[in-house]
This record gives sequence, structure tokens and C-alpha cells, in this order.
Amino acid sequence: MKRRAFLALAGAAAVSTACGTASGSSTKTLRYQGSAGAVTLPELAADLGFLGDVRLDWVGNTISGPQDIQSAATGQTDFGGAFNGAVVKLAAAGAPIKAVIGYYGSDQYAYNGFYVLEDSPIRSAADLAGKKIGMNTLGAHSEAMLDIYLQRNGVDPKKAEPLVIPPINTEQSLRQKQIDVAVLGGILRDKALAAGGIRKLFTDYELLGPFTAGTYVFTDKFIKQNPDTVRAFVTGVGKAIEWSRTTPSAQVVDRMTQIVAKRKRNEDSSALKYWKSWGVADKGGRVSEHELSMWLDWLAGRGELANRKIDVSSLYTNEFNEVGP
Repeated sequence: MKRRAFLALAGAAAVSTACGTASGSSTKTLRYQGSAGAVTLPELAADLGFLGDVRLDWVGNTISGPQDIQSAATGQTDFGGAFNGAVVKLAAAGAPIKAVIGYYGSDQYAYNGFYVLEDSPIRSAADLAGKKIGMNTLGAHSEAMLDIYLQRNGVDPKKAEPLVIPPINTEQSLRQKQIDVAVLGGILRDKALAAGGIRKLFTDYELLGPFTAGTYVFTDKFIKQNPDTVRAFVTGVGKAIEWSRTTPSAQVVDRMTQIVAKRKRNEDSSALKYWKSWGVADKGGRVSEHELSMWLDWLAGRGELANRKIDVSSLYTNEFNEVGP
């Protein structure tokens, strides 16, 4: 399609969407980004029939939480999910977003670990000075864990060198010695461990215990215009969390494997067999204020809040979650 024709169609679509919103109509289709070879909680909820008449519209994949919630904030998608520190940071920058449900975290089964090769000389925090640590994005979950680990052990976080590596390539980059440390989580972690030759340095679960680490967000405007859709989404995802808790993991894995097969995107779903937990701490993914406020000091220490006063209570809501506390 020629550029002029494309812009004309895009403009017409924008006008149509604006008119629909102005007339008070509520959307029942949610645009979102997924993850290659994986199944997100909303995708699982949709497949289980927990979203009711709300439908998901996949617009592509993301490997970065901050990018995902930025897309939601700018209207490129309708919702996005990220590490809670990234949610606080984006809100502090003026984005009118609100966290509505937790979707990942750390427990004894689901956690992010920092791994080195079996024969690596790295044994402690002090050994990370000048070393390259591969992670999916900067300024988010993995870098926060690295900073906390180094600070607790008396090492200046600035001495380490965090690098962005797509999660799907992180294990290979470590084995090829392109990086010194690899941050691996969930099914990609277990797949790498099953192959052998790597060992753990530390994990976020060891640092902080069980906690919900990330939430899905909508913009305030979207919530105001589409409260029933948001309620269906949040409650449906909450039901999917609880279904996953009470269903044998083999059945959850089988269900997710079928979902990947049905969408026919030529993906490698082999890592799904290692799934064990979403790591969400509270029932139905309900959000607690502490899960957001705990990152304020970290962000302030990095100079990323510009002395802004943050009212954490305004950054989240459990209003739309009908899965009990």
C-alpha cells in the first residue's frame, strides 16, 4: 500500500475510533503484545473462556515490560504489563496509567536467577566488577535485583555492566561467552539448567522472598470509558491465576502448548514444559500498595524520580477484580 493511501486509511480509522468513543460505546476488543513461544495470562484466560465477550487482538510481541506499558500509555495497545518499578517510573513521568492486576512474581518455582558458566571464576558480588550481565531490559526488574544484590554486599552497582539481551538469546550468549552472567527466569531458566553447564549466583526469590513483581496497566481514560471491559479482563485474568494454582502443572502446560499450536505463528513451544508457576503472591493477582512503594527508594537513588512526590495509592486499583481477597 502506498504511503498516502495508508495515511488516509489510518486517519479514517482514527476518526472512526474517536467518534465511537465520543458516543459512549465500550470496546470489547483489547489490543495487546504477546511473547514468542510463550502464553500470557490474558491469552490463557481467553482460551479458558474466563474473559466472557471480551476478545484479544494480538498486534505483535514484546521482550520488554517498559516498552509494553509505554505502548499502552500511548494508545498503541490497550493494556501492557511490566515490573512494578517500571510502572511507578512511567507514572512519575506523567503517564496516566493505573495498575489493575498482578501477573508475575517470584516464589520457589517462578523466579529470576543470575547464572554463570560452571567453570566461571565469578563466585560473589565482588567478582561482578567490570563483568557483563545480560538481561532483557535496563531500568527494570533484573537491574533492580542486581543493584540490590550488589548494595547488600557492599559493591557499587555502577561497577557492573548490565547489557540488553533478548531473553530467547540469553542462554546462548552466556554459553558463547559473549556475556559473563545471564539473567534467566521461568521456563527459559529451567530449560537452560536442564542442558547443564551453568550454575546459580543468586536469585530474586533469595533476595526478597515471595512477591508479586509486575502488574498489567490500563490508562485512566480507557478505564473510565470501558469499565465493564476492564472488569471482565481483570476478573478473567484473576480466575486464570487461580485455575493455574489448583490445576496440575502438566495440565496447565498442555493447555498452553495447545494455545501456541492453535495460533500458528511458527513458534518453538518446547520451553513450555518447564512451566511451574506464575509467581503471583496474592489471590487473583490483587495488587498491594507495598508492591509498588517498595521501588520508590530504588528509583530515587538512581535519580529517576526528579524529586517528584508520588502518591502510590493512586497508581493501582483492585476495584475491578472480583476474585476475592
